Amino acid sequence: MYMKQIITLSNKQGMIIKLSNWGATWLSCELPVAEQNREVLLGCKTFEQYAQQDAYLGATIGRYANRIANATIKVNEKSYSLSANQGVNQLHGGKLGFDKQLWHIQSKSDKQVTFTLISPDGDQGYPGELKVEVTYKLTDDNQVIISFNAITTKTTPVNLTNHAYFNLDGETNKDILNHTLQVNADFYLPVDRDGIPNGDLVNVSQNDMDLRIPRLISDKLLQSPERQITGGYDHAYLLDKSQPIAAQLISADKKVKMNVTTTLPALQIYTGNFLQHTPNRHNGEYHNFAGIALEAQFLPDSPNHPNWPQPSCFLEPNKTYHHQICYQFMINKL
Repeated sequence: MYMKQIITLSNKQGMIIKLSNWGATWLSCELPVAEQNREVLLGCKTFEQYAQQDAYLGATIGRYANRIANATIKVNEKSYSLSANQGVNQLHGGKLGFDKQLWHIQSKSDKQVTFTLISPDGDQGYPGELKVEVTYKLTDDNQVIISFNAITTKTTPVNLTNHAYFNLDGETNKDILNHTLQVNADFYLPVDRDGIPNGDLVNVSQNDMDLRIPRLISDKLLQSPERQITGGYDHAYLLDKSQPIAAQLISADKKVKMNVTTTLPALQIYTGNFLQHTPNRHNGEYHNFAGIALEAQFLPDSPNHPNWPQPSCFLEPNKTYHHQICYQFMINKL
């Protein structure tokens, strides 16, 4: 049995990240800002708290990130009942998703670490044995590059992501409402109160969901009928792949900027609408909107919507799943 471990990576600029084989989790991200280390990632104090919280702080999510309606999929005309863990639906891979597994540390160095996991045939209801590899790499230009690889013995949907929550002002700051966000996407997916897609993709110019021009997160946050349903942003945006970046987040004090790039087709924007009572690092609790998650992924419930304009989320036995997410941090020295 593996032990829970913490691995620290650092670069020549003084950036430090911490990771764990528990859930292949990104625990911490410290940036040197104005001669101080600024923690920009939400996290808990102990592994026990990580096991108790249900916000998926920093975890690797699988087999399928986001929601699957009625916890049911069909593969080659055969129906599979998945582990339901949010009412009748499945969220983030089920009751015992990859975030709750102890991963094997395959290799590690000062700049990167690779975790591996074998998900058996039938795990959480999914067909096929899935072998998964997640590598975190920290570069000297402050990029955290997360690479996901997987192979399967049977056709199965795969949608791996990281569920880090960012507060670029520092995680002790109350909320991210005064951050500025830009997302290069022309379409988003409307959802019902359970976060299940209830229609086809909609142009972002409708319902005040346009993030193509940088916008304060607090701007009319709960005025859009779409955001009223979910208590803030909790929506998948289909990325405009002609753009160099997927998204950009800027701290309220303008000292930290983060660019997100990814090979995945969509980005789930979640403004931490239900973070209240999540334990923090300081023997206290986070509040709603304490952090924002920018989760690169396939669109939610994709196995049940093969017509959506994105690559197939199904992995075949003779193929390799390979995707990447990069978070690059730029520090304003002024």
